[in-house]
Amino acid sequence: MSQTPAPVDADAKVGGKRPSMLRSVASFSSMTMISRVFGLVRDMVISRVFGANAATDAFWVAFRIPNFMRRLFAEGSFTTAFVPVFTQIKETRSHADLKELVARTAGSLSALLILVVGLGMVFAPQVATVFSPGALQDPEKLELTVHLLRLTFPFILLVSLTALAGGALNSFHRFAMPALVPVLLNLSMIGCALWLTPLLGPPPAPHAMDVRIVSLGWAIVIGGVVQLLCLLPEMAKLDLLSLPRLGFTHPDVRKVMKLMVPTLFGSSIAQVNLLLDTVIASLLFVGSQSWLSQADRFLELPLGVFGIALGTVILPTLARHHVNTDQAGFSRSLDWGLRTTLMIAVPAMFGLMFLCEPLVATLFQYGRFHAFDTHMAALSVFGLSFGLPAFALVKVVLPAFYARQDTRTPVKAGVAALIANMAFNFAFLGLLYWLVVRGTWVPAGANNLTADIAAAQSSSTIEAFGKLPGLHFALGMASALSSYLNLMLLWHWLRRAGVFQRQPGWARFWLRLALACAAMVGVLLVGQHVGPDFTQVGFPTRIVWLIVLVGGGAATYGLAMVALGFRPRELREH
Repeated sequence: MSQTPAPVDADAKVGGKRPSMLRSVASFSSMTMISRVFGLVRDMVISRVFGANAATDAFWVAFRIPNFMRRLFAEGSFTTAFVPVFTQIKETRSHADLKELVARTAGSLSALLILVVGLGMVFAPQVATVFSPGALQDPEKLELTVHLLRLTFPFILLVSLTALAGGALNSFHRFAMPALVPVLLNLSMIGCALWLTPLLGPPPAPHAMDVRIVSLGWAIVIGGVVQLLCLLPEMAKLDLLSLPRLGFTHPDVRKVMKLMVPTLFGSSIAQVNLLLDTVIASLLFVGSQSWLSQADRFLELPLGVFGIALGTVILPTLARHHVNTDQAGFSRSLDWGLRTTLMIAVPAMFGLMFLCEPLVATLFQYGRFHAFDTHMAALSVFGLSFGLPAFALVKVVLPAFYARQDTRTPVKAGVAALIANMAFNFAFLGLLYWLVVRGTWVPAGANNLTADIAAAQSSSTIEAFGKLPGLHFALGMASALSSYLNLMLLWHWLRRAGVFQRQPGWARFWLRLALACAAMVGVLLVGQHVGPDFTQVGFPTRIVWLIVLVGGGAATYGLAMVALGFRPRELREH
């Protein structure tokens, strides 16, 4: 191999020092915030144009399957396996070796995923049946789901290559552009929903299937192509761009693949849970899949902006500390990541739980999305939000294993959480069904519940779940609890490995966080008590009151933290 020296990395050296993790998180988070805002706009447009019905359920199933595989192959197992190996070569070997790793990995990944995409398109009817069994009762919905799946499956290949480029850029402390490119997918979906959809025909009758939703399938393919093309110039600037080559026998590629296989569960357990929820939701009240997808969007804002951002930034840093056998630096970096995550995720959890209905009504209740849909989607937001701290902390704790190239331990925690999630799903579904039938719990906004209960009682066991609105709330709560179990197991094994030493000041940190969140919750409760019913007022009133509630809650939390002794310098890692 040529021993050509690596090019000077301008981002890796600033005044003789590597850029701080706080600066890197700020760069990644700001770009991710833009992406998540456009994601919310995207969902608002989809809700306004298509509503929450069988057609949107079909789309969210068709999108969630390749999107799940994107997170599994691209953002999950592949990135967490690729970055530590890439970082090790970057720190210890020549740039020529680094460039060859990129080319060989790209070729091998492409060959593997072309096979996956081909099989997915051929067996789309079987895939749709497995992940949306409820569609078997509606042939038109099943046919639409199959058509959309065949459109969206190529997205897996495109976005995985985008993740390869993003992982390489992140290792050179280039976080902004990889975090920004998802905006292009959202823009593609917004544009196709608004301008391509009308070209496909007039709106259908109120209760007819809106097959024009295939415009969103084309939007996903277009967005995947544009995302990849936008990262290629950044790769060229680092002299990492070359033609993909097969490398299944290359030792570095084999190392990536060996690390990647276990992380298929470990790094994406939350997504596995959500995918299983999709299967169960297909058996529930029509619209449940759409309501769960919208709830996931609300969680993606704080989770993507802070949880995923911290996990992405901290992985190359922890990997570098591990390569250099700097255990003290490893502990300090991880401790900083945990505290920073909690400072954001815990108040975000309370904010989403107490403002779920105002948020859903303000952002989505227009056009074909009605007050009933707002109440149902708010249930999903409330249930999933309870797990937000666990979802975020898992994103930070997992890199502590992957940086040490330990991909097996997270699998044990992931499998346990996966099994627990299914048990929780059925337990909560049974409990809610029993409570609704007895009249002990009435979901907000549920009309004609007496007729729904009678229809459920006269149906078979499985069909009964599809007659009662509100049961999808069980799926959100189950995902939240299983994520806490995943976190506890990971934390137990991390402490047992002896690689992390907790830094001083945690008792003071917990007290400060608890008191500040309590003050924020008090303000939100008072605000909602005096505020209007968001499902019954117009948009101007909604937006004004939402700004008041969100601004008041955030200001209360921030001022309480400062009054209790928090100073911004504590956000800097030491």
